Amino acid sequence: MKKVNKNELLQRLDDQVERHIADAVALFQNQSDEFLNRPSATGGWSIAQCLDHLNSYGHYYLPKMRDMMRAAAHSGKPDFTSTRIGAYFTKMMDPETGKRKFKAFKGHIPHSTLDSAEVVAEFVRQQEELLLLLREGTRKDLDAIRIPISILPIIRMKIGDVFQFIVAHNERHMQQAKRNLVPQSIY
Repeated sequence: MKKVNKNELLQRLDDQVERHIADAVALFQNQSDEFLNRPSATGGWSIAQCLDHLNSYGHYYLPKMRDMMRAAAHSGKPDFTSTRIGAYFTKMMDPETGKRKFKAFKGHIPHSTLDSAEVVAEFVRQQEELLLLLREGTRKDLDAIRIPISILPIIRMKIGDVFQFIVAHNERHMQQAKRNLVPQSIY
């Protein structure tokens, strides 16, 4: 697999997470429950459901990543090498390269009616925690830290791959949520 500069990778991911936070605050915060829980006109998830789905992954990954990062020694290693499986999962989730739709896994399927203010606040909190982890990653060896994946915990991915997967997955569902902002044509 291809080596990349660790700090450039983390900065790119950091920039995306900053955009997700800014969009969540500008577009979703302080909106009504009715608005955020309104199902998509195409039959998909509401804005609140999209964010709640992402929160469910954050509940799994963030504590594991935080604990593993704390336990890892500092490292001046300047690069990161993605694994085949990590690159595959990231490419699959990235809205630019992964066009296929997927069914959500059990435990990650959101309810149809949610406390939308709580969901948005939790999403922003999780994204802020993700930013801290990305920034801490500049001082760690992203190849050495392994995180069990949520769908099959016996498989452990490098934390650099997990970072990329999570941010791509977040981007995929942020785009889905933002599509619900556009009024649907009645034609």
